Amino acid sequence: MTNARTLYDKLWDSHAVAELPGGATLLYIDRQILHEVSSPQAFVAMRDAGRQLRRPETHIAVADHAVPTRVRGGEIADPQARAQVAELEANVAEFAVPYADLEGAEQGIVHVIGPETGFTLPGTTIVCGDSHTTTHGAFGALAFGIGASEQGTVMAAQVLPQTRARTMKVELVGALPPGVDAKDIALALIARIGAHGAVGHAVEYTGAAVQAMSMAQRMTLCNMTIEAGSRIGLVAPDETTFAFLKGRRLAPRGALWDAAVAYWRGLASDDDAVFDKVVTIDLVAIEPQVSWGTSPNQTLPIGGTVPDPATIADPTERRETEKAIAYMGLAPGQALLDVAIDHVFIGSCTNGRIEDLRAAAAIARGRKVAAGVKAIVVPGSAATRKQAEAEGLDRVFTEAGFEWRFAGCSMCVAMNDDRLAPGQRCASTSNRNFEGRQGPGGRTHLVSPAMAAAAAVSGHLADVRTFA
Repeated sequence: MTNARTLYDKLWDSHAVAELPGGATLLYIDRQILHEVSSPQAFVAMRDAGRQLRRPETHIAVADHAVPTRVRGGEIADPQARAQVAELEANVAEFAVPYADLEGAEQGIVHVIGPETGFTLPGTTIVCGDSHTTTHGAFGALAFGIGASEQGTVMAAQVLPQTRARTMKVELVGALPPGVDAKDIALALIARIGAHGAVGHAVEYTGAAVQAMSMAQRMTLCNMTIEAGSRIGLVAPDETTFAFLKGRRLAPRGALWDAAVAYWRGLASDDDAVFDKVVTIDLVAIEPQVSWGTSPNQTLPIGGTVPDPATIADPTERRETEKAIAYMGLAPGQALLDVAIDHVFIGSCTNGRIEDLRAAAAIARGRKVAAGVKAIVVPGSAATRKQAEAEGLDRVFTEAGFEWRFAGCSMCVAMNDDRLAPGQRCASTSNRNFEGRQGPGGRTHLVSPAMAAAAAVSGHLADVRTFA
């Protein structure tokens, strides 16, 4: 019998406090991120029980989901968003939780500011009341989304009962073709294994292609893991990870940094570790992807055509395809390249980082947004916005006809004033294309940042490879 362990096993074992009746494990939780939409109930529970946070310094809070991105400063116009932000600010003041002020230098989307500040570190357990907490797994952290009552448990006790997952290795082989990025890999993987293909598994991304990726690309991969049904996506930390984190405000320094890196180097799956499932993706075969339906697994290469339900043997899949085509206002056999769009959204915790904005700007530079298209660029954080402006990316976008916004979740989710009207169609760099995700009746096509910019200047879904 081998004692070899996967990265997931190592993270789990190092945080196991006790084994509980029924097969669950009590896990120690190192860090929690809070935002204005999912945290209020947890604070109410703490207040009603007369409790204080066990370790407030292991939490950070930020307003991101409901905040406006058109303007920043002064009173928030929307009464619900205004109330949510005010409640969060009152709660963090009462319970002494570190807070990234809405007008401060560290404000942004939870899954962008965690890594940017160094709050996200390898070897830690990280939770947040948001399913895309998988993003932080790109740093070799055991990170997953939780509910409101669980947030309260972490506040009070710094532990959570959890059931151990099975393991899945996704091995990426080959090199990325031109015009293809991590978003395309994620969409292609989900299309292949399905929206439930990774349910019950912790997914680790491996291979030379992963090691060659930037942290932004790794974060995109791990962010989208939840769309395949897994709460946990992982990449082993390496020199790229350490270089990204070194010097961040909340990262260790001096001798503590050296000790941390020495420990982090051991956070890799052993060579002979056995995974419950293995999926191999040949990157050479991947083309730029675009979702056509109402689930991320309903995705095809940009040169494809809308599926014909009549050719689908499985009755459940056929019904789902018919329903998706009807909602999306498409026709069987319709070329994706012929699909006209009304909006373009570049941003989100999936694709709102500086690399994403650079990729989109490279396509937008010297071109104009097509007539009738509204295109917005929403940086994932105030720091990203500042860096983009220092590089002149904001001018590239505005000269092309894009709107340049402040940081927030924006059009990824219809919880703020950036949303689609019924029937409007959007090429979006976000992570979900569910019915109504960007507004009731809105139609979402998931694409990479470069593909979104290509759609904006074309007026329809377009192949970024033709813009070389």
